[in-house]
Amino acid sequence: MNWKKVILWAVAVAITLTAAIYQRLTGPTYPKRIKVEINGKKHELKLLRSHGGTTDAPIVLSINDANVTGILRYKYYPEHKDEEWKNVAFKQKDGNLVAYLPNQPMAGKLMYYITLISGNEHIDIEKETPVVIRFKGEVPKYVLFPHIFFMFFAMLLANVAGLYALWKIPEYKRYTVITFLFIIIGGLILGPFVQKFAFDEFWTGIPWGWDLTDNKTLFAFVFWLIAVLGNRKENHRPYLTVIAAVAILLIFSIPHSMFGSELDRTTGTVTQGLIQLLCW
Repeated sequence: MNWKKVILWAVAVAITLTAAIYQRLTGPTYPKRIKVEINGKKHELKLLRSHGGTTDAPIVLSINDANVTGILRYKYYPEHKDEEWKNVAFKQKDGNLVAYLPNQPMAGKLMYYITLISGNEHIDIEKETPVVIRFKGEVPKYVLFPHIFFMFFAMLLANVAGLYALWKIPEYKRYTVITFLFIIIGGLILGPFVQKFAFDEFWTGIPWGWDLTDNKTLFAFVFWLIAVLGNRKENHRPYLTVIAAVAILLIFSIPHSMFGSELDRTTGTVTQGLIQLLCW
């Protein structure tokens, strides 16, 4: 058994899992975790920040206390001038407090905060920095799961290729090619189908837009294309694979869906969050 390769694979797995966990904890579409104490009890809550499909978005609070009620307050995001907060009462359901945000068009966003009430005790949750939730179309599992599979293993194999290249292990060239193929399948083939189902557009990155997720995929493709071409046949340029591995690690450590597709309610068109942010 080649212990050097075993150790390098273990390091690659650790790097990949760390990057994946970091991305999940920092991404703007994953539920926001908060802790709150009311009526003398502590609760850990998850506040939804993404919802797919045509149903209303359920805001579920794991508070099983008949003495606690709540109000869900929401409005459009970005905020419209003079728009008032709309209120929805929470109801007890299966041991939780549950309220629903009305479904929005693809890439439409709402901002919301919560008021918990127990007797004379009123607690506002995220009132100063309301939670933003983005709505999207439902992505079929037969498209979503293969996309996640290929992108996760593209990152893993990229780390393996980079570590092999760093230690001058000849197989780095094979893993460079495999990584490149996984990026093509997961990012440039399946990725656009995920985007189409979610936001009705196949591609919103360069040259047609500035969607950060699409552009991350594009830049990863370019770095690995250079690494593949630079190591063709008898060429040995391991530094290109190392650079590509570092690049993809940095690229995919950027929180998923930052500055992603966003509905411009004034025009009815879908643009990117970065453009909206700069123009607002």
